[in-house]
Order: sequence, then C-alpha cells, then structure tokens
Amino acid sequence: MLELLYTTLSPYYYPTLIVVASYFFVLSLANHYEMWRFTLASEIFDGPKVSVLVPARNEEQNIERCVNSLRNQVYKNYEILVLDDNSTDNTLGIINRIAASDSRVRVFSGKTLPEDWYGKPFALHQLTQQAQGEIFVFTDADTIHTPTSIAWAVTNLEGLKADLVSGYIGQIFLTFGEVVTVPLMFFLTGFAIPLFMNRFSKANWFSAAIGQFIVVRRSVFEAIGGCEAFKKKTSEDIYMSRYIKSKGYNTRFLNITEHVKCRMYKGYRQAVEGIGKNIFDFLGKSSILLFFLMIVVFFFLFFPFPLLFLNIATSSPWMIHILIVVVLYTLCWLFMFLGQRLNWWYGFLWPLMFLNLIYMAAWSWFRTISGRGFLWKERKVG
Repeated sequence: MLELLYTTLSPYYYPTLIVVASYFFVLSLANHYEMWRFTLASEIFDGPKVSVLVPARNEEQNIERCVNSLRNQVYKNYEILVLDDNSTDNTLGIINRIAASDSRVRVFSGKTLPEDWYGKPFALHQLTQQAQGEIFVFTDADTIHTPTSIAWAVTNLEGLKADLVSGYIGQIFLTFGEVVTVPLMFFLTGFAIPLFMNRFSKANWFSAAIGQFIVVRRSVFEAIGGCEAFKKKTSEDIYMSRYIKSKGYNTRFLNITEHVKCRMYKGYRQAVEGIGKNIFDFLGKSSILLFFLMIVVFFFLFFPFPLLFLNIATSSPWMIHILIVVVLYTLCWLFMFLGQRLNWWYGFLWPLMFLNLIYMAAWSWFRTISGRGFLWKERKVG
C-alpha cells in the first residue's frame, strides 16, 4: 500500500519540491540584493531629535553595555530613555548611576502592568509618552551599538523617504542550541517573503520588522494609535510594521549588521521560549493554519534531507531531483549566514533547524491552548 502511494505521488511530489526549492533559492538571492542595495551608509550626523527607547526588565548583565554604547554616538541631537520595567535585580541602580553622569540619559520606573497589556508593549508605551524626539528608535537592552547606529537610522529613514525602518542586526551565537534556533527568524524575510514587493505593494504582509532595532517617525507612530495597536501581541514588532504599512506608510527592511549586535538568547531553552512564544501569535492563533504549516515544513522543508539518503540507498530514479533540492536549500542558508557575516558552515544545519521549528510550533500551540502561556522575564504572556 505504501509503495503504491509512493509510486503514485512521486511524479507530483518531487517536481513540486524542485519548484519550492528554486523559489527559495532565487528569492534568497533577490532579498540579499534588496537589503544591500538599499541600505545606505551613515551620512547624517545632525538633524531631527531622536529618542532612543530602551525597555529593560532584569537586564543587569546587559544594560550598562547597551546604554554606554548608545552614549558613544556620532549623531548629535538625541536622547536616551530607559524604562526599568519593575525589575527584581539591580537594573534600576545601574541605569541611575549612568544617568547621574549624562544628562542625555533619562530613567523611568515602570508602572504596574495592566491586565489588557503585555509587558513589552506597555513598556514601549510608557517610553513613547515621555519621549521628546521626532524620530523613535526602539532597541532592546541586550543590544550593542557602534557609534554610527543612530546616524545610520536617520540616514536611512530620510534617504529612503521611509516611515519605518528595521532589519537584521548582527547576531552573536555562543552555543549550538542558539545556532539551530535563532536563525529561524531569518526564514521569512530571508527567502520566503519577497522583500522587493514591499516597495511596490500596499499589502501589509510584505512588511516586516525585528524589535531589536526599529526606527519610526513619531508622527506616523502616533497616527496608528501608538502601542495601543499591538498592546496584547507577543510579536509586537511584526504587528507594528504591518499596522504602519496598512495605513499607507512606507516601511523598509534592511541590513543593520555593521551597526548593532546582540546575543539574543543564552542557550537552547531560552531561545526556544523566546522565539516559540511568538509563533502561534504570529499566525493569528489559528490552529488550522499552524498545523497546515507544520505539515508543509515537515514534508517540503525537512523531509528532503533524510529522503536524499533513502533515494541513494534504493537507487531511486528521483535521486537527482532530491539532490538538487538539498543543494538549493543548503545554498539558501549558506548565502543567508554569509550575508549576516556569520560562520558559513551553519548553513549545513538547516535540517535540524526545520525539525526544531516543528517542535517549537507544536510547543507554542500547546502552551497557548492549554492556558499555560509563556513565562518571559518572570511574567506570563500568551
């Protein structure tokens, strides 16, 4: 029975794999070119006032390094606002010490989290209420900025006549678990969504952002209702860019690897929890859509790798087809890691990444529908 099913489906399955792999390969090259072509070098060093907004909750290990890197900027007209989001460690004490020696740094203590908000959106909301700048730069407390990061933000916002700019910052991986988990966030914007369409189409699902570094015009941000628009979203960065795009504004996704870096998560478990909590939310909490995508990921993204060895062992007539698919997938990831200035050999780990994605999707679904939610920064979300 299985042999009959295999014989019947093979003439359709293998050519479909070729089409999917070719799409990913061509798009990976196109997206790489798109980001590098339109990413401008830092040229504006003075201009509109910029408010750099940093939410910080239990970040005593990161906050001093982050704020000090932001203090050392070549751009002249900016302020740094840091919100201590009810930390239980020494985050507030560290920020206060820095602020005492630099008038550009302003510190705020977060209010009690309302029931109808998630933690990070509410922290961002409080920061935007205190900001004085015409341009907002949202960045995380675990990021490290080169002296040109704010100049880069203003240059690209103004030079591209954009209303929101985000993109890939430089990622730092110190464990194997991080390598097979964190790069999954590259998948959609790397070789699934055609980024060039964002310049021509009004459809908001071509728009993307990564919360580690988002630059947005204050007037535009307020026009969408501010953080109220995504106050109960775990993937607030994606929803912010999509809401802004849906209102007819111009959003761009670029390469920021030379200006901002971050070790996003420390170890496998933290990476799974950090990225996994966003998966089901990103899909609108649709179980049908989630399970459909899990099936697609398994049969069209992961399964070609073990299938290659099965085809070799059985001398299958489809061996060349599946070999082409595996080579194209590998090249997609190699180009992605090279473009991010990461170790090229990470590109050979894509089967583990996709298998890990299936696990995280199932985990995200279970934690949500069971009501357990996710514990993040000692708070329950989802």
